[in-house]
Parts: sequence; C-alpha cells; structure tokens
Amino acid sequence: MFFLITSIMAAILWLAMALLPWRPWSVKESLESRGKDKFSPPDGKGLTVLIPARNEEKTLGKTLEAVRNQGENIRIIVVDDCSSDNTHAVAQKAIGSSGMVLKGKPLPPGWIGKLWALEQGFSRVDTPFVLLIDADILLRPGTVSSAMDFLRENHLDFLSLMARLRMENTVEKFFMPAFVYFFKLLYPFRLSNRPGTSIAAAAGGFILARTEVLREVGAFRTLKDALIDDCTLASKVKGAGFKTWMGLTRSVVSMRRYDSMEDIWRMVKRTAFTQLRYSWILLLLATLFMTLLFLWPACGPFSLDIHITLICIAALLIMCITYLPVLRYYDQPAVLALALPVVATMYMAMTWSSAFSFQAGKGACWKDRCYKDGNYYEKT
Repeated sequence: MFFLITSIMAAILWLAMALLPWRPWSVKESLESRGKDKFSPPDGKGLTVLIPARNEEKTLGKTLEAVRNQGENIRIIVVDDCSSDNTHAVAQKAIGSSGMVLKGKPLPPGWIGKLWALEQGFSRVDTPFVLLIDADILLRPGTVSSAMDFLRENHLDFLSLMARLRMENTVEKFFMPAFVYFFKLLYPFRLSNRPGTSIAAAAGGFILARTEVLREVGAFRTLKDALIDDCTLASKVKGAGFKTWMGLTRSVVSMRRYDSMEDIWRMVKRTAFTQLRYSWILLLLATLFMTLLFLWPACGPFSLDIHITLICIAALLIMCITYLPVLRYYDQPAVLALALPVVATMYMAMTWSSAFSFQAGKGACWKDRCYKDGNYYEKT
C-alpha cells in the first residue's frame, strides 16, 4: 500500500506541475536578437558595459570584440580582478579607444571577488544604463539593441537573460539543459517577472539595468558577500519597488567549457548548499521531494504491481513532457528527457557534496579563491 500511495503522490505532483498557471517549465519568457541592428542611443542616453575579469585571457578578446560590434556609442569598462595571466593585456588590446581597463585592487575581507570588481568598475559608470556581462560571454549581433528596446518598451528597470550554456559534448548535453530546467522550477520566470511576488530571478552573465536604480539599492556594497549574487541583486531591485524581468535567450552565449563531470560537479557544489541557506532540514526535504518527483517514477515501472507500474509510467510521461520545451529550445534531442531522473539524482548528489564540504569547514571555491565566514584565502 505504501508504494502505491507514493506512486499516486508522484503522479499527482507531476500533474499539478504541468497545470500550474505560471508554467515553470515553459520557455515563453524569452528574448532573441532581431538581427544586426546596432545600438544607437536616442538623446545621447548611452550605455556602459561593465565586465569583471579574472584569468580570462582565453575568452575575453572574443567577448570584447562582440561587445564592440553591438554599436559605436557603447562605453566598455573591464576590471582586471588581480589576474595572474594576460587578461589585462588582452583587454587593453581589444578595447582600444572604446573604454578603459582598470587594475583591480586587492580583495578586502567580507567581499566576493566578482562583486568587488563590479563595485570598482561601477564607480566609473556615468551613463544612464549599464550592462553587466561575464568575461566569457559572446553577444550575437543586435543583442544589446534588442534588449534596450525591450527594456524601454516594457518600462523595465532591470532585465536579465540566461545565457545559452555550452551544449556540445556528451556531459554538457545531459546536464546543461537540465540545469536551466531546474533553475526555472526554483525561480519560475513568470512569477519572477510579476510585480508583487517575492520571487526574483537573474543570471549574472547578462544584466541590463538603469544605473540610477542600481545606485539607489546600494549597487554591490549591500550584497558584497553573496555567493549567489545575481538573484540577490534582482531581489534587492525588485524589493525596492522596481520592475524586473528575466528570460531565456540564444543570443547570449556562454563560452565556458564543461568537459567532464568533475567540471559540472565543481560548479554546482560551489553554491548548492548556499541555495538551501545552509540548512540540513531543507536539504533533507529537498532530497525527499526530488526522490519522489524524479527517482520514484523511474523505478516504479519495474514493480510487479501493475497499478504501480502504470501510475509511475504516467508520472514519468508527464515529467518528460515538461522537459521537452527546454530541450527543443536548445535544439537538443528529445530522447534526453528519459535521462532526467538520473541527471536529477546526480544534481542531488552534488548538493550533498556541497553540504559535506561546508560541514568540513571548506569554503566555496572559484577562480582560485575560497570563501569562508566572510573571508577568503587563495587556493593553492
């Protein structure tokens, strides 16, 4: 009886997920470049592109070339966050007369590296709009112009686009579409884009905002130790009464490679337990919920009870149907939907790894820096 009831619960939850009015699995909230339109600010209202960069010599040149091709009136500020490679030289060569390269100051206690770099660069922004992008982001032609038009037409104060993650090798094809799918389940874009709700989502690879709005909410000083800086910033902006919007896109492309399971594991492990507010109770609840939603329907069909088998197959079918829009959006084969239970289980294992790492006193590590208790140390 227990197994039957559990199977029914899983099927009901998936049916409810499919019928939720805010449709967290939908890809309707998206914005694509219209083509080769170049940014041409009316009435002299310009834009500054702010890029924090630490050891990004391999991708920064392409990023800056794509930014320069977005329009002639775009000012670029690159903050070299104490890089040990040729990031500074690459930035200076690529920018030319379009902006400046700042040599970042040493990271002070209590700050996350990226946020400290953004804070230093933001102090030099004097345009009405600012675009925050990562140093490994490639903008398709017309992306900035399309985003600016969308922001103005919809009277937005803050717009973020989730970059298209790299999906070329087998590991990326299995895990990257699922990463977007799970992010949308956690932060339903339709609810995030609706004023008055507590949900606020953003992706740090592309954030376009009104400069005065960021200044009013304290820019990056008020979230200087936030490991999940993008959603924290969106929450502060929305909480201050400003209008935010989040969507998918294929016009903003991440060049960051994930060549192995270890690369993805490290990426998820860095902030997974932070996402659960370092709560073991929330981790246990999340594990039970994920097991019921993803693992149980996949195991049910092997049951000797025909009722359990049929109910779990129905739940598995609904699960796959909700995943298909994301797979289609990124031109990935539909058969990958069948792997979602295994992928979900692996992501849950990464979250437990994140929790055990925190319990062992190890900080979240990124770009050769590890953060723990408001301080950092260089990783050797």
